[in-house]
Amino acid sequence: MKQYEAVIETLETLGGVATLGELNKEVFKIKDCEWKTKTPFASIRRIVQQTKGIYKIKPGLYGLEKYKKQLEDSGIIADTDKNKNSAEVCNFNHTYYQGILLIIGKFHNMQTFIPNQDKNKKFYNGQKLQELSTLNELPHYSYPQLIKRSSTIDTIWFNARNMPDSFFEIEHSTDIQNSLLKFYDL
Repeated sequence: MKQYEAVIETLETLGGVATLGELNKEVFKIKDCEWKTKTPFASIRRIVQQTKGIYKIKPGLYGLEKYKKQLEDSGIIADTDKNKNSAEVCNFNHTYYQGILLIIGKFHNMQTFIPNQDKNKKFYNGQKLQELSTLNELPHYSYPQLIKRSSTIDTIWFNARNMPDSFFEIEHSTDIQNSLLKFYDL
């Protein structure tokens, strides 16, 4: 089996859509394909960028063309010049990047928190953001006013002592002024 065929088969197995991280993890489980290269991850990245039948949905997220309609029906919409400012794309972008931040936070051994209003939003693979978050409630790390002010921040990483390590606001189509005011207050 050729390498590009292994990537396509892996995308099929993952439901027609996957992040590069998932592809890098899963594609080597296919025994019929040999990766005799010193840079297999770079090869996978090249394959998803250049192979017909695979399209880019977002940075680091790729899908199979034959699943495009099905993916769009489930809310996974690729950015194009025509739709880049549509409400559907903006909502998907916000939730996608929030989910990516939750995954990266876990990777850095941080506890992660998202606000209550975002818990039921779906990540690209159908998981709810609350399934990716490690904390259901905001830890009592400071004065009640500061905790309340930070309770609407898109993603927060906490260290092992339940102290905030990083605050993240995802802004694309909304006014950044409110986010900057939150950070100033904190």
